[in-house]
Amino acid sequence: MRTLLVIGIGSGNPEHITIQAIKALNRTEVFFAFDKGAATSDLLNLRREICRTYITDRDYRFVEVTDPERDRTPDAYRDAVVDWHEERAIAYEAVIDAELGPDGVGALLVWGDPALYDSTIRIVQQILERGRVSFDYEVIPGISSVQVLAAQHRTVLNGIGEPIHITTGRQLPEAVAAGERNIVVMLDGKLACRDLPDQDFDIRWGANLGTPAEVLLSGPLPVMIDQIVATRAELKARTGWIMDTYLLRRPAGWVRPGRPQP
Repeated sequence: MRTLLVIGIGSGNPEHITIQAIKALNRTEVFFAFDKGAATSDLLNLRREICRTYITDRDYRFVEVTDPERDRTPDAYRDAVVDWHEERAIAYEAVIDAELGPDGVGALLVWGDPALYDSTIRIVQQILERGRVSFDYEVIPGISSVQVLAAQHRTVLNGIGEPIHITTGRQLPEAVAAGERNIVVMLDGKLACRDLPDQDFDIRWGANLGTPAEVLLSGPLPVMIDQIVATRAELKARTGWIMDTYLLRRPAGWVRPGRPQP
């Protein structure tokens, strides 16, 4: 039976590949990757570099798949994402059927960790549910941008005994309203933290983590936000793409309004 490997490859630094991932790379005959156009060609090249660095035991090849267009300004966000996942599943289904032999091993290389704000596992499951192509699949975890962010800022994500709340820019206002003290924000294309009415946070921000274009900034949110906005725009103009993650943390001694001081 065909086997499909979903391999977490970290956030861009080839040294963040785990031993388990290296072994999985060396099992793979065909790597499937979405081509998102010239603006993000660096990301595809990084995947190729990782393979060149670590694959020693076999020949392999890349099969590029044109990424379906996604509606990024929908009235119904969830419905638009579901439709996009279905189109991706159909695209991958076709190339797996055409390019991977009945006992072949293929792989999808996933930025960060496949379990954290990534759609690959869901898409693989959708392909199987469609019933047109059969295969077994395995998931290999990777180092996420959240872990790299904390390491590069030499910080811990939570205060002593406190939880960590991981969310998207779209959902950030809800996390702040709920009184979360340690908020990790991913998938924030509009930098939602600059529009928060409550700015009483320290921020640790990182863009293109693990790559040569990595940028780190930190400090009180009201002080840093203009510099982050400007740096973000400059980096995207220079590299053609940006992936950023940040930690918002309440400063020491902060007490939620309406609660007595301990």
